[in-house]
Order: sequence, then C-alpha cells, then structure tokens
Amino acid sequence: MRKNNTAKYLVLISIHGLIRGHNLELGRDSDTGGQTKYVVDLAKALAEQDDVERVDLITRRIVDATISNDYAVSAESVSDKTRIVRIDAGPEEYIPKEQLWDYLDSFMDNLTSWLSEQPRMPDIVHSHYADAGYVGVRLANLLSVPLIHTGHSLGRDKRKRLLASGLSRDEIEHTYNMERRIDAEEELLANADLVITSTRNEIEAQYGLYNYYDPERMSVIPPGTDLTLFHPPQGDEDTSFASQLKRFLSDHDKPFILALSRPDERKNILTLIEVFGESQALQQAANLLIVAGNRDDIRDMDSGAQSVLTNILLFIDSYDLYGKVAIPKAHSANEVPAIYRLVASSNGVFINPALTEPFGLTLLEAAASGLPIVATENGGPVDIIGNCNNGELVDPLDKSAITDALLKLLQKKNAWSLAARNGIEGVRKHYSWQAHAETYLKKIDELPDKFKPIPTKRPTRTVRYRDRAIFTDLDQNLIGNSKALKHFADSIIKNRKCVTFGIATGRRIDPALALIKKHHIPTPDILISSLGTRIHYGQRLTEDDHWADHIDHDWSAPRVRRILGKLPGLMPQPKVEQTPFKISYYYDPKIAPTIEEIVKQLRQKDITANVMLSFGQFLDIVPSRASKGQALRYVSKRLDIPLEQILVAGGSGADEDMMRGNTLAVVVSNRHHEELSQLVDQERIYFAEHDHALGIIEAIKHYDFFHACTVTET
Repeated sequence: MRKNNTAKYLVLISIHGLIRGHNLELGRDSDTGGQTKYVVDLAKALAEQDDVERVDLITRRIVDATISNDYAVSAESVSDKTRIVRIDAGPEEYIPKEQLWDYLDSFMDNLTSWLSEQPRMPDIVHSHYADAGYVGVRLANLLSVPLIHTGHSLGRDKRKRLLASGLSRDEIEHTYNMERRIDAEEELLANADLVITSTRNEIEAQYGLYNYYDPERMSVIPPGTDLTLFHPPQGDEDTSFASQLKRFLSDHDKPFILALSRPDERKNILTLIEVFGESQALQQAANLLIVAGNRDDIRDMDSGAQSVLTNILLFIDSYDLYGKVAIPKAHSANEVPAIYRLVASSNGVFINPALTEPFGLTLLEAAASGLPIVATENGGPVDIIGNCNNGELVDPLDKSAITDALLKLLQKKNAWSLAARNGIEGVRKHYSWQAHAETYLKKIDELPDKFKPIPTKRPTRTVRYRDRAIFTDLDQNLIGNSKALKHFADSIIKNRKCVTFGIATGRRIDPALALIKKHHIPTPDILISSLGTRIHYGQRLTEDDHWADHIDHDWSAPRVRRILGKLPGLMPQPKVEQTPFKISYYYDPKIAPTIEEIVKQLRQKDITANVMLSFGQFLDIVPSRASKGQALRYVSKRLDIPLEQILVAGGSGADEDMMRGNTLAVVVSNRHHEELSQLVDQERIYFAEHDHALGIIEAIKHYDFFHACTVTET
C-alpha cells in the first residue's frame, strides 16, 4: 500500500438504498436513512484532503419507473475528485436490502470489471453495512489492499432486539435473511484491517457480540457535520415548510418539540406522543412537530411505515391533540437545516426517543443549529451529550423522565441557553467532517505496509490467450463415466484453439496429475489444485508464485491444527492430502461439532480461514484468500478472460463460490444435492439432466459455448 508520498485512491461501497449527490431522499424507507447521508458526506470530506487523489462511492444501479432516473445513471460527478458509480446487480428495479444477497457475487464481479477499466486500482476499500462488507472482503482479498469497514448497524444486535420484541427466530430469518447477514459480518470482522465505529459503546455493546471480536482493529471516529448547512438562526428565514405548519396549529407562537426520523417502530415516536398527550404542562409549553419521512398515501407505504404512521394518527386522535401536533406530509432534504433553525428560533427542543440509536447524526445537526437535545440513553447519544454537554439523556421507555427533561429545557431559560451554546461549540470541536477525514487518513497510514498488488502482466509464455475458458473439477465431473469423458476430451481438443481448459480440484497436484494421465484427460492450460491454494500454468506446470504469497496472508497452519486437533470427530487425512496451505480431516458428523461451531472456535482464536465441507465427510481449512472461486477470479484477471465467458462445472459444496456471480455454470446431475441445492434459483446456473462429463457437454450446448468462440492466432 502507498503511504503519504502518493495521493490515495479510495473506493467506498454502500450498496442498498437510494444514493445520489443531491437532495437525498432521507426517510423514504428503512434503507434510505442516516447511512445514505453518511457515505455521501464522507466521500466529499475525504476528497477535500490534499493527499487523496480520488474517491469513488460505489452503489447499485437502479432502473425503476417508480423512482427518479438519477439512480439509473452509471456515474455521477459529485465534485472534482468525487464520483458516485452505480454497478448493475440483480433485477433492475429497486428492492430492499434483505433481497440483495443472491446478487452480491454478481455485484462483486461487475465491480471488478469496472475497476479493470480504470487508470489504477484503489489503495483502500471501505465497505458500509453487511452487504457491502460481503463484497468488500472479496474485492480487498482479490486486489490485496486494506479493507476498512463501518457497520452502521449489526445483525446480532438487531436479532437480539427483535427477539425481545416477541418475534420468533423463524420470523426474523424469513423477513431479514439474518443468518446470511450475521455470517457476512463475522467474515468481514475476520478480514477487516480497520473497523471504524462512531462510539465506544458500539464497540463494546455491539461488536462484542461477535466471535471475531478484536477491539485493537477498531477505532472510534465520529461522523462529521456540514457546518455550512447546519448553523444557528441568522435572522428571519422564510421557508415553504414553515407555511405548512400553520394549518396544524392553534397557537403558532409556542416553542416546538421536534422529532425527526423515518417512520420506524424503533424510533419510538408513539411513546413521545403518549408523553405529550399525558402532560398538560408540555402541551401548554410547546407544540409537537413530527417530521417522519414523506408520504402521499399511507396505504401505499410498506407495512412497517404504514403501521407507525397510522398509529401516530390514532394516538393524536385518542389524546385529542388537534391544534397541538404538526405532522406534515412532505419535506425535502434541502429543507432539513431550515427546519432545525425554525425550531431553534422558537426556543424549542430536539428529541430522539429511539429505543436504541447507533450514533445519531440528527443530534449533531440539531446541536449545530443551536437546539438543546433530549435523547435516548441507549447508544451513541451518550458520547454526543458527554462531549457537548448540551442536553439530557433519558430512558426511552420512562415517560416521566422524558417529560421532566423536556420541561427543564423548555421552562428554564438558563438551561436552554447553556445547552444551545454548548451544542454549537461542542459540534465544532468534536464533530466536523474536516477532523473526521484527517483522523481517518491518519489511521490508514498507520496500517501495516504488507499489501502486494496482484501482477498485471499476463503469463503469456505459458498460456496462449483465448477469449473463453472451461473449468471443471475432476472427481464429480470428469471421472466416473469413461465414455462421457472421451466425448468431452475430444470436444476440448477440437476447440482448443479458442478455449482455455482448466481443472479446479481439491486434490494435491501430484495425485491430480496422476488421475489426469490415467484417464487420458487433456492436459489443462491451468491447474488449480488443493482447493484453490496452488495455481499452475501450461504444459510445463509453471507455478504462480505470487498466488502463494497472496494467500499467505494472516495464515497460521500450526495454530489451526492445535485448535482442531482437540475436537472430537475429526481425523487427519493422510499426509499426501495435506499441504502448507490446506489442512484436511475426515469428518464424522455423528460426533464432530457442526461446521458453524468449528468456524466459531477458529474466529474466537482470531484465526482467519475458509472452512469447507465436501460430501458431508471431508473437512478442509485453507487461508481466507484461498478457494476455488477466488483462484478462478484471480486467473480470470491475470489472463484477461471475462467471467461471463468462463463455464464452470461443479458437483460439491467446494465448487459453490466458483459458480456464484457472473460465470456460466453447470451442476451435473450426480452432484451432492444437499450442498448445491440452494443454487437452483440462480439465473446463470444450469442444472444438467445428465451426470459427469455428459452434464458438462449438455451445458456447452445449452450455452452454445463453442459456437461463440473467437480464435486468436499467435
């Protein structure tokens, strides 16, 4: 990695939600909230630093008639050094983040292709939220660059809260795809070089729930606030938003109590209305202003927002709060700073009564605008009020405590003035984007200089260029039907001028070569052996030494053996199956721990590794950067063969990551059904009716693979 002597190219990844460089649709839904604003502001702030060459914020491209065409634009310039880049993945329409998981491998492959067209590769990959973390791990591993991660919220913490609310584990899994999210979070924590959090509480209370919990890799860098937008009132300011409020209120001269959030049950707005409705003192002291996203017709909104907004209206009616509560239907992101100033000029108070708040960007915005704050004691507000001394922390379920805190600031002018002044000064001191960006880059420069980019030069001496390739395993695909193998071999030889032939096997290279010779299999152009830990090219079997260096990243075979050697049901396979980068056991499912438990034990000992079970009885542990899929993508990049023109044949779980994403794939009929059944609905994976090599031949015809060949003369 380059240090201070060269300006850095930073890639930020934030996949879900609606991201653009202007007029953010904050509060539109649960996917377009604080994270959206955070990543856009972070990209802008980093790009303003002298030692940053460029910042690209990567998100998903969306083509959907129900939303703005802005999100269909492939690249949007935000500043001279900042772009928002939109990558295709999955269906064109806008879908919630819980439905994105099956398309993340394709997002990764498309992003890699886009990066290959850029003048240079990034120095840093920074992922935001678990879905981007899944992509970030794979991209950082492939490019051999540091991975930075910001969680924003975490699955284990969310599941804990959902269970407490009465939902069952099955309901949570069905709605939120929680197991995939948590597994992605565990994996990225094992691979991230730096985790950036907003508060110390986030590290201890949320990341502490994970197996790979390493506080030494975590750093608190609070988000910043744009002080050019968020500032105290400077005289009268007429806004169209202010005129909306007149129709709601009987007494327009009272101070406001402002709650601003998306309509989410966790934001606890209903408790706030109960507090207001049950206190005559509060009703005499102030009006209540609830800004809860935008709506045309509540009946057209998603079920969660619909429920919250409907109950808000019912509570207002129940407490007969007409003339005392304003709940406008719409506001733009550009109006938010003026809303804070409107409330501040009324000597009002900002409240965040959320059940838990990971950080609380709105608290900073309100404080910078001169508003005292009342906030939940659960999460980030503890740090904000601790640093700024600008308001009151409350138990969000204690209605009397909320009432007392609001009345203190509304009725005591000295308390209001002191909190307002402290907030303005505290945000400037502790929460500016300039300070955030400077600390961020300092932390990056402190990372170990241990990253070696993959070679860009193609190994032309050993592999002639062809525009497409076929990769297949040995045991499940080629060996087992001799007639089918002969047919397949003849087809490969016939089309050898335009198709690179590769074998990807879990076997070591020597027994793999013996089988290739015994069964008269054509000599592969590329041999990926030992589950993706070794790569050899051409007739001379020239080894890719860089790959060995690349996967030897945070790898310790002796430590893995010490931990797994104590577990029941695991018997080491013969030495012929072991290598420095592959540790292999026979696995007895009757007495051995589950694979999830084995992974957990490794992560709790701070070991990063890939754990693979094949055919329910062969357990292999390889470095985190090694697998058949990662080796295949490395080869694709080195040989400049697009993944879309690589046909992969598989039959066991060890083949899965080769088959996900942009490769063309076939699952032969003699597959191990349990290990690959989850791939049935994947668009680019063909399930053959025939077994072994006949299944591969069937797929070649299905994809019309050879007909599209382009012969390149050498």
